[in-house]
Amino acid sequence: MDRLAGKLAVILHADVAGSTALVQQNEQLAHERIQDAFKRFSQNIEKYHGLVHELRGDALLAEFERASDAVAATLAFQADQAHNNSRLPDDLQPKIRVGIALGEVVIADNTVTGAGVVLAQRVEQLADAGGLCITAALHEAIPRRMPFDLQDLGEQTLKGFDDPVHVYRVELSEGELVPSPEQKHKPETSAKSGRLKVVIAIVLIVVVAGTVYWLLPFGGPEEPTSVERMAFPLPDRPSIAVLPFTNMSNDVEQEYFADGMTEDLITDLSKISGLFVISRNSVFTYKGKSVKVRQVAKELAVHYVLEGSVRRAGNQVRVNAQLIDAKTGGHIWADRYDGTYDNVFALQDKVTSKIVTTLSIKLTQVEQDQITRKETENPEAYDFFLKGWEQYLRQTPESFRKAITLFNRAVELDPGYSRAYAALSLTNWQAWKSYWYIALGFESPHDVRFEAETYLAKAMEEPTPLALQISTAMLAQWGRIDEAIAEGEKSIAMDPNNPDGYVALAGALNLAGHPDKALPLIEKAIRLNPHYPTSYLYELGLARFGIEEYEEAAAVLQRAVVLNPNDRWSSRLLIATLGQLNRAAEAMSVIDRVEENWRGFDPLSVRGVAFWYPFKVPADAERLADGLRRAGVPD
Repeated sequence: MDRLAGKLAVILHADVAGSTALVQQNEQLAHERIQDAFKRFSQNIEKYHGLVHELRGDALLAEFERASDAVAATLAFQADQAHNNSRLPDDLQPKIRVGIALGEVVIADNTVTGAGVVLAQRVEQLADAGGLCITAALHEAIPRRMPFDLQDLGEQTLKGFDDPVHVYRVELSEGELVPSPEQKHKPETSAKSGRLKVVIAIVLIVVVAGTVYWLLPFGGPEEPTSVERMAFPLPDRPSIAVLPFTNMSNDVEQEYFADGMTEDLITDLSKISGLFVISRNSVFTYKGKSVKVRQVAKELAVHYVLEGSVRRAGNQVRVNAQLIDAKTGGHIWADRYDGTYDNVFALQDKVTSKIVTTLSIKLTQVEQDQITRKETENPEAYDFFLKGWEQYLRQTPESFRKAITLFNRAVELDPGYSRAYAALSLTNWQAWKSYWYIALGFESPHDVRFEAETYLAKAMEEPTPLALQISTAMLAQWGRIDEAIAEGEKSIAMDPNNPDGYVALAGALNLAGHPDKALPLIEKAIRLNPHYPTSYLYELGLARFGIEEYEEAAAVLQRAVVLNPNDRWSSRLLIATLGQLNRAAEAMSVIDRVEENWRGFDPLSVRGVAFWYPFKVPADAERLADGLRRAGVPD
């Protein structure tokens, strides 16, 4: 009996979509065409250095060493099969769907079994006829330079697996060709000599390919971007977008770490007044997608794009980064930074310093101090913070519960961790605004609000831009408008590229009776964060309402409510705006939807205006109350 061999492998599983219907049409012809298709697929797999393990009936199983080879082999075959089918005189056309997964397999008697095979089968069943689906592990392993478009299908519940599996649909990028398979050396006539040559060749390939991959991980020059076609005019100072770093670790659970490294680079660069830095929200819309630098630069209107990857194995960390001039398509620099997790902050500093030096940015002493000063020197506390922040960004009651637990662990490890206290305050504050206090285990909204205030007090002992931003929002809500404005200005001074800081200050100015001053701040925030959240639309709508541009305010607020039907703030303001426009019928439909969605929480009333909208100028409060009355909202 052969000894069982277990290993981690890239497994491809292919099946014929609707094979039963094909066989029912013409059994013999169907089998002939299916076998012909799989024969050509097998040949293609071998060209891309794959190994076909099983070919039975209407299914095929193969193994690859590299994820990119498996995907390229599949896309090349499917293009060929589509062409073949188009030439057939009837509709008996085999369409092969494929699933590829990374998983453990066991090889015995030339038969492959194991979780990796089952996972590939389950993923294949999600693919369209003639389509390809892969798991998140495959997506992370594919170099970004590959001409593949990946559509995020989210987490899927698969039979036989306890946890949901993240799945992506893969297609060839429009106008691109499938990469050709890499050539292998011809075998020598002597078997012994041949084996030696192969071993040497493999070693050389691994060493050379590894060196090239880590030093120049994204290939050759990019296509230049036309400045005239950019979505916005270029800023008058160097502008940059930091794309989400790719997680190159074997463990997909390290995704939070790669995201955290990206965010911290953005945060550090944002503190430099001589740079224009696109926000985290906007750059992360490209996460998991195969996009070209010219597209990113065009949509975000930036001169430079930074992309990179992170590999973490135990305590070892490797960071690759490369800066690209989008106007020329040229690589300004590409470098690799190695270290341990204990000195992860030093690795971040090296990348930041390289960008600053390359772009000839002059730092003030304050900026230099801010960049070099880290909120914690405890790597373990930082790790818990990153995990918590990943949960917070999911914006659900369940993820908020997890985030609070992780942030609390961070402050236990480092009681002076100001940023973690600010994150605790923000999570509880957002839970208060969203009426999620019950889901978080609180008996009343006052309890969760008190928690937010308590954590903010701790964060303000060593204020960060995030803490000042939260303080601005809280003070404005409690009617301490002048203090809120002062805090907002401090937040922007510390982080001149933080769009949320501008929106928080705009909110305070709206309540202070200065919507004309709030408008340019919101517009600046939108420029820094083109893929902005609905909270920006709310403040923009409030500013338009404040200067009595009701038609414009209604249009903005309707967008906000469509994007987030549970947005109480935008819904209330939209009802008042429609009331001022004498569009009572439209307002009533919004009221009906609000009452259905909120189900007794925070009932609509004119009396609530004083609490929810603590305007400094009485006339502003009366205008909003008058709009609600006209819309039919009871006192």
